[in-house]
Amino acid sequence: MSESTLRIVWIYPDLLSTYGDRGNLLILARRAALRGIDVETYEVRSDQAMPNSADIYLIGGGEDGPQALAAQRLIADRGLHRAVNQGAAVLAVCAGYQLFGGSFFAKGARCTGLGLLDITSDRGETRAVGEVRGDIDPRLGLPPLTGFENHGGRTHLGPGVAPLARVTAGVGNDGHTEGAWYGKILGTYAHGPALARNPAIADLLLRWATGADTLAALDDVWSERLRAERLAAAGPA
Repeated sequence: MSESTLRIVWIYPDLLSTYGDRGNLLILARRAALRGIDVETYEVRSDQAMPNSADIYLIGGGEDGPQALAAQRLIADRGLHRAVNQGAAVLAVCAGYQLFGGSFFAKGARCTGLGLLDITSDRGETRAVGEVRGDIDPRLGLPPLTGFENHGGRTHLGPGVAPLARVTAGVGNDGHTEGAWYGKILGTYAHGPALARNPAIADLLLRWATGADTLAALDDVWSERLRAERLAAAGPA
């Protein structure tokens, strides 16, 4: 990996790439490139060693079996743990979000997670499917979250994390909060893909990764049209 470029890793596309979450990689790379930032992207499969020197790591949604296998391999590899400890930024979505916690359920059994977020996940009585919207923690300075959720899990936050957002439509973690935030790790149930619907989150990750206080503004007219449409689709706030 080059030291002179922004390095983005897409984790285990062979296991966790069910809901189009690879779009998050494309959005990040594009928004960086439009600002003249050199970018290298890596898709690291589950039979490969996880590099620990990248700047941003992305992990997506998937089914129970692949989710459990991904957790086992990441725990054994430890490369992602080392990257987080060295200050890498992370966006973890749905199954990827759950496995970042202490434990989660897959195929009816409790599985050990990575322990990188103070969360645990179990099964809800109903499946959460549809638009999700929420007001993001004001400390992050971002506009409302919009996404599409499709999960049977419920996630419980410990004192070591803050909710990414307070739910105004949909379910998220538990009908009250959505996602989690700690350090440079963001977890969410939002698909869409999340960064296409929430370019401000993409730019937050880029700022964290580059150390920049601000980034050059981009023409986001199409993103804003998409956001307005999907926020409206979620119903009244």
